[in-house]
Amino acid sequence: MNTTPRNPLRTLAAGLCVLAAPTTWADALDPQWSFANMSLNYLDWSRGTEERTADNAAKGDFFFLELEGAVGFEWGEFYGFADLENPGSDRLEHDGRDNRRSAAKVTSHLYLGDSPFSVYLHVYDFRDYGFDVREQDQIVGLGYRRTFDNGFWIKPFLGAAHVNSNNYSGMNGYMLGWVFGYAFKAFEQKFTVTNWHELTFERDDEYLHDNYVNGTADEMGNNGALALWWHPAEAITAGVQYRYSVDKLGSPDAYQNATIYTLKYNFW
Repeated sequence: MNTTPRNPLRTLAAGLCVLAAPTTWADALDPQWSFANMSLNYLDWSRGTEERTADNAAKGDFFFLELEGAVGFEWGEFYGFADLENPGSDRLEHDGRDNRRSAAKVTSHLYLGDSPFSVYLHVYDFRDYGFDVREQDQIVGLGYRRTFDNGFWIKPFLGAAHVNSNNYSGMNGYMLGWVFGYAFKAFEQKFTVTNWHELTFERDDEYLHDNYVNGTADEMGNNGALALWWHPAEAITAGVQYRYSVDKLGSPDAYQNATIYTLKYNFW
């Protein structure tokens, strides 16, 4: 048992800190903006993609459910989503393209004072439960944020990449990427165009050999989607996305593209 006498000044100071902390934390955690939604999505791979990947991590169309949200504070912002692919399927199906899978991503910009620069953090996690395949990408780097008066905004980043997967764990080159959006009106309706893009380069040779099917991928890979969103009501958003990738998603030396049809319910 600790029998050291208590210092009354220290006790008083500790009590004042406890009383003051809620106000300080309340100010720091007071969101300046936020959004959250739930969506139903259908991803339709092009016929060419299905042919090009038939022997290299074969692709098949699928439904997926998604929860998505973001929040911004005076000192930083966070974005994330969680997907459940083929939600009505078993973990392992007769056709492995129909396996139940999950994907999730969290990104953040921690602002560097009043400048437009930020510390950028990024974690992406993918799991195919039928094949017992997993991969988690972790990015740490520098970000930038810019918003224009015409409704266009862009947030590029550059960071070092680390990966944990079934066959390889370690540093895995670098990632250069961005997200951008442009809000506009047409035919008295509200629309938004968005794009996310990730370019990975100088990836590790062992990773490229062990994490791709029937071949070795190039050290550079591209991954992204270009989307058009329609906002007919505050609670509803509908969208069409053009999904694309090269030397990603387990398929080496193959351009992959798909159309994603999305219907969102916006919580706020």
